[in-house]
Amino acid sequence: MEGRRDLWYGERDMGFPTIRPRRLRRTKELRALVRETTLAPDDLVLPLFFNAAIDVPHPVTTMPGVSQLPVSHAATEARRIVERGVGACILFGLPRAKDPEGRAGLDPEGPVPRAIRAMKDAVPELVVMADVCVDEYTDHGHCGVLRTLPSGIVEVDNDRTLEILAEMAVVFARAGADVVAPSDMMDGRVGKLRVALDASGFESTSILSYAVKYASAFYGPFREAADCAPKFGDRAGYQMDPGNAREALREAALDEAEGADMLMVKPALPYLDVLRAVRDSTTLPVGAYNVSGEYAMVHAAADRNMIDLDRATMEILTSIRRAGADFILTYHALRAAELLGA
Repeated sequence: MEGRRDLWYGERDMGFPTIRPRRLRRTKELRALVRETTLAPDDLVLPLFFNAAIDVPHPVTTMPGVSQLPVSHAATEARRIVERGVGACILFGLPRAKDPEGRAGLDPEGPVPRAIRAMKDAVPELVVMADVCVDEYTDHGHCGVLRTLPSGIVEVDNDRTLEILAEMAVVFARAGADVVAPSDMMDGRVGKLRVALDASGFESTSILSYAVKYASAFYGPFREAADCAPKFGDRAGYQMDPGNAREALREAALDEAEGADMLMVKPALPYLDVLRAVRDSTTLPVGAYNVSGEYAMVHAAADRNMIDLDRATMEILTSIRRAGADFILTYHALRAAELLGA
């Protein structure tokens, strides 16, 4: 080790040439030339929230710069996304009314199908993804249809939920979605969606599975944005335990076997080790969701002048790419794309 330290500082007492890793850090252009991990606007996916009950944007108080949008803004958003070079968008819907089964999510005239059609009409080449889950549409806020057991325990009815999710995916595909993204964490949902899509003539519609989705504390701001906080209990009975990593590989392998075209890990920052493990376990494209709480805490720190918002944003997104993500769902997408194009 002593000899290596001598070499680091350029001493030649062992007869070797001077070793200086800093030579490749000398200029911005050199650093860019040898950079191991790169980030581009088309690596990013922008989440959007469309609310059927509003006519003007409604800011999300916990997420600076993010708003619930009226469907009438969909075409404008599509053009803005393409102008910035962002790779895709993913849509979430807030209906006018909710019910125990989330059947508003099956309405062809609901906020997501209408927004999909408007975006594809405005910019046909834009990749539009649609989140497939009933939590935005149920009056109880859970990600599945509920049932009461003879013991009085209330739980999610996995198989009944699958029927609704499959129908929802077909509705979104019929509206023009390029990708449907089940985020519910029900068992068997990828296979169910694939069968339903194929039977309805949508063999070309891709499935992005939220394969590895943890019961995380970092979803709080999203639940305001999508108006989907559970009215009772929590989602730990169907989302993953934060302490489990091997389970993530089982979940990813099951979804791949059922026909997923892409896999996702959510959240991103607390699970970069899991993201790397999933990346190493599959040849499918792997994404990561830089979730609302991760976004909000960076803004909160920047508002207090603790960090530089833009530098922190780019460092975070680069770390997610370095851990193995082929693409990143992030509320930073438009600003990051602007910075990358500067």
